[in-house]
Amino acid sequence: MVVCVCNAIRENDVRQAARNGATSACAAYRALGRRAKCGQCLSFARTIIDQERAAA
Repeated sequence: MVVCVCNAIRENDVRQAARNGATSACAAYRALGRRAKCGQCLSFARTIIDQERAAA
């Protein structure tokens, strides 16, 4: 599933960034070499990161 249309970031990308230590959406995007543009995706990205952190 696509999380961020502006940056073509997929859910698996955000999950992997979270597994590698990203604790926020902005940190995950930086880990992927991108940054949030319009901001519509940030809450969804945060949810994914929270899920990964809870599962760890």
